[in-house]
Amino acid sequence: MTQRDFLTKWLIYGLALLPVWFLEVYVLSRVHLFGVSPTLLPLAAITVAVLEGGAPGAGFGLAVGVICDAVYGTNGAMTLSLTLLGAAAGITAQYLVRQNLVGSIICSAAGLFIIELFRVGWRLLFQVADLTALLKVAVPEFLFSIVFTPLIYAIFHWVWSRTQFATLF
Repeated sequence: MTQRDFLTKWLIYGLALLPVWFLEVYVLSRVHLFGVSPTLLPLAAITVAVLEGGAPGAGFGLAVGVICDAVYGTNGAMTLSLTLLGAAAGITAQYLVRQNLVGSIICSAAGLFIIELFRVGWRLLFQVADLTALLKVAVPEFLFSIVFTPLIYAIFHWVWSRTQFATLF
């Protein structure tokens, strides 16, 4: 793959992220199920990591993490966590699970669980918060988000299948 094809591939991944971001920020943020809306951007980072591997997954996770920090206002936490989760999901998909929808669901569930675990843990340690109240937000958010994994996978698998072996231009 030439450098131009490589850059074009990642530009297309970036463009494929736009409808996911639009869906999360402008559509699903207005739809609340059990008082929460889903988080789709971490699913996108993990899905690309599953398809591409550890190092590319970490790079895409870094880029998506910066966007997440801007969208969620998390002051760098999502940049760091999605970089690490992207690397971990990519390595996991290369060596432990298949690089398909099932592998994406497994890695996405694990990634979202870790994100929710840190959110709950952070608030328990550094803020006055009730565990029951935090779980009433974290569990529905996890479940509402994981439902969108097949859609996210379909979007990024389409990009992956078109850019993996072919010379683009």
